[in-house]
Amino acid sequence: MRTAGPSNAPGHGRTYAAAALSLAFLLLLRALPAGDPAVRGVMAEAASLMARASAALRDCRAARGVPLDPAADPNGTGLIGVERSPVTTSLGSLEAKRTTTNPAFAALVAALLHEAGARRGDAVAVGASSSFPALILATLAAARAAGVEPLVISSLGASEWGANIPGFGWLEMEECLRRDGALAAAPVARSVGGEADTGEGMDPEGRALVESRVGAGGVPLVGGPTLERNVAARMEAYRRAAGGRPIKAFVNIGGSWANMGPDPAVLGLEPGLARSVFVPPPDRRGVIQAMAAAGVPVIHLLNIKGLCERYGLPWDPRPLPAPGLGRLSRLAPARRGPAAALAAAYVAAMAVLLAVPRRRVL
Repeated sequence: MRTAGPSNAPGHGRTYAAAALSLAFLLLLRALPAGDPAVRGVMAEAASLMARASAALRDCRAARGVPLDPAADPNGTGLIGVERSPVTTSLGSLEAKRTTTNPAFAALVAALLHEAGARRGDAVAVGASSSFPALILATLAAARAAGVEPLVISSLGASEWGANIPGFGWLEMEECLRRDGALAAAPVARSVGGEADTGEGMDPEGRALVESRVGAGGVPLVGGPTLERNVAARMEAYRRAAGGRPIKAFVNIGGSWANMGPDPAVLGLEPGLARSVFVPPPDRRGVIQAMAAAGVPVIHLLNIKGLCERYGLPWDPRPLPAPGLGRLSRLAPARRGPAAALAAAYVAAMAVLLAVPRRRVL
């Protein structure tokens, strides 16, 4: 005869033990580092490099007698141009240009390069419009910290508030970085920029100035009479510079005609690491679509507001945050080893717990 009593007490005990084990697992999992310390270290180094290079450019600008405008550049970065000049190609957002001077953008690019699969010793193609000198700086800093080689094709025309000061445009900034030793990286080619990559949109005076200097230092001029030939020339320049290495990512900076192409679908391209790129017919492809068609991941640095919203960066901060990661630390990939070991231990403990025979109470 069975005795009266709580015949399911052992079952309750097992349930409580499983719940306690699961809670311990979750707490330990949350206690693990937020991301791979090595990747977070690269991101932090990139931000620090950008901050140091920005300071070097600011000092170089002052030494050349090019004053800062406190109203346009309240953080005193020296990376903000003027509204209009002879080499200005198009409209531009002052707030967006100021936002990109945050050294955290270098940390972001470093994280995106890692996510795209670029590793130390790899080649990364960069299509850089001088409209965003701070983003060029961020990309160079990220590449240096990550140990990848940036193959840069830069266009010299710039939109409002970019590198559009005659006498202190991107060419002069390159020279300052080279003399200082901060993030010096010789471009593989240059272009005039502007509409159709021929300087359209600039004043005739500005176009003549850019055309006279685009080959400074023996850097080749890249272009073509049609978009298709222009893009093909750029792809070939990248291929030659890579020296047989595969190109692991393409970083697009700004809205260059040759990089973006004229197809309206490009306006919907998500900022940051693009998960999907629409590839139109060859006569409407920019370098972005040509790279995507070749299977190269695209990092799209435009739509600055969208970048900030997607990755949690502040919009037009005053003052600039100190170099660091902040919310970007979550972009560092989790270390699989500790998490996998913890998960395996949890599964094994649960298996043992469930395998213990249940005692019958008589």
